[in-house]
Amino acid sequence: MREAYHLELGQLADHLGGMCSMVAEAMELATRALLETNLSIAEQVISGDEKIDDARSACEEHAYALLALQAPVATDLRTVLAAIHAAESLERMGDLALHVAKAARRRHPSPVLPEPVHGYFAEMGRVAVQLARKAEAVIRSQDVAAARALEDADDEMDDLHRHLFTVIMNKDWPHGVASAVDVTLLGRFYERYADHAVSVAKRVVFVVTGRMPGSFGDEDV
Repeated sequence: MREAYHLELGQLADHLGGMCSMVAEAMELATRALLETNLSIAEQVISGDEKIDDARSACEEHAYALLALQAPVATDLRTVLAAIHAAESLERMGDLALHVAKAARRRHPSPVLPEPVHGYFAEMGRVAVQLARKAEAVIRSQDVAAARALEDADDEMDDLHRHLFTVIMNKDWPHGVASAVDVTLLGRFYERYADHAVSVAKRVVFVVTGRMPGSFGDEDV
């Protein structure tokens, strides 16, 4: 009986890992649509978002069933609760990739991004996808040190976002207010995507250690 129960906990982690892979692919494609002004890729991301939503629902239903039927305690309880929170963060990551794809579709056939900021978004896209892939690895391995290391990659995203903002706010910005608004919103989407990836990793730390990173009594390892 307990063996079957722990198998179900493992399946819950597999569901979350699968969601990480889905949102990584969504942001990778959304970034391509943005940089290449590619409508078909944007539409692929938009139509695929429902699968991410369905995956969250399935993960939550599984978690709630375990709560109701198994009454988990200690580490097992933390695992189930963390899965519920992580599924929410991952669905939001999918929504942020969706917003990027919708921006590309909205402006098509015109490009959303002025040429001077292309490099920023190519790099932000790379970092975002990397964070999602690392979150998947952390979920599957429950490696606390690797989970904490995601914050370093998030710092890289924050730096890119700050530099991007200085470009937009430069008095010599020649691309107009509408373009500045688009770039500002898109930059925020990538920043929030990275924040949610870090949140997922923090849930893994909580499962293993019993403490959320940054909480009283938590220590880096």
